[in-house]
Amino acid sequence: MAALRRVAALGAAPGLCWRAACAAAGFRSLCPQRGYAVGPAQSLPTFGFLLDIDGVLVRGHRVIPAALEAFRRLVNSQGQLRVPVVFVTNAGNILQYGKAQELSDLLGCKVDPDQVILSHSPMKLFSQYHEKRMLVSGQGPLVENARILGFRNVVTVDELRMAFPALDMVDLERRPKTTPLPRNDFPAIEGVLLLGEPVRWETSLQLIMDVLLSNGKPGTGLATAPYPHLPVLASNVDLLWMAEAKMPRFGHGTFLLCLETIYRKVTGKELRYEGLMGKPSILTYQYAEGLIRQQAERRGWPVPIQKLYAVGDNPMSDIYGANLFHQHLQKARRDGAQELGPTGPRKQQPSTAQSCASILVCTGVYRPRDPEPAQGGKESPFHGHRDFSFSPGLMEASHVVNDVNEAVQLVFRKEGWAL
Repeated sequence: MAALRRVAALGAAPGLCWRAACAAAGFRSLCPQRGYAVGPAQSLPTFGFLLDIDGVLVRGHRVIPAALEAFRRLVNSQGQLRVPVVFVTNAGNILQYGKAQELSDLLGCKVDPDQVILSHSPMKLFSQYHEKRMLVSGQGPLVENARILGFRNVVTVDELRMAFPALDMVDLERRPKTTPLPRNDFPAIEGVLLLGEPVRWETSLQLIMDVLLSNGKPGTGLATAPYPHLPVLASNVDLLWMAEAKMPRFGHGTFLLCLETIYRKVTGKELRYEGLMGKPSILTYQYAEGLIRQQAERRGWPVPIQKLYAVGDNPMSDIYGANLFHQHLQKARRDGAQELGPTGPRKQQPSTAQSCASILVCTGVYRPRDPEPAQGGKESPFHGHRDFSFSPGLMEASHVVNDVNEAVQLVFRKEGWAL
């Protein structure tokens, strides 16, 4: 670390380039084009990993053996990561520090909470909604997660149901036996947070619709549904995800599809989002790149992280998102395009990354198959969210490997690092 500090100090000296700074600090060589430095202590990384979790590192609560091999390569003899790594998941029904602890236990490597990006983590940037009274849908530690994100005045679907029991009518067991008294002391709801798939879909779908159609006053009725409706922030658009079952399971994207379809059927209009977070949203990758940069700075790695490698198992979220972000980075370099993001979120620091390569593994949702003549050459159905236009090229990974260990080996070879 002393040598690295000397590099940082010398590199900041006027007229002294990084190559000369590294030589003066005792490193034998630095090659920015190849992205690595060879020296007496450790290499200086100019690349980082964005790792998906489900289907890449774990299946359900079981670690994939290749993930253990991968982290044996990623961690040095002192138990520290050799390159910056963040874990980017579309899961959201868990606390950030809980997911970090789970990964630490499974991988045998300390994972800090700020290395974990949940599907809703970029909602921290939407400060203009943090003081509004928001209905929150999902499961797990909903209120705590919302408060960690900055939302200070939230109402859960269960709290809304208890306040207006006549709204929840599908389950005969939960229907009120007597007519509830109307109440007008319940403060109006000002927006909707969709943090993940709920347990009782029919209840959540019904009450979210009630809030949107009543302009936040579900105890009353409006002759005409307001449009534009109240702001809606949603995370995780995955139609499917992979757990222990042999076939993929419904994800939050399936719940959103139901909500969008019902809203359009009832009103004749499209449900609109103020922000869509989670992969493949560019905002999520911008957020991840920012954490990669901060991680490198904390470790004292002075060379900018210029290349990102995103490893995932879902072509529609992991690969599509990484390729979309790569396109954005290329456009920004070419014509100075400004950082993208939904209307109004707090602006992030300019990106130092120049590329984002997508790596698809075969341990989760994606399974390589032989051509099936019976389908008559038809293309696979589009599983992406309606707000992300179908672009077949964006679902083609830069590399396809068997598992995450092969992905790490591939990157190390490309970067000239020892395996």
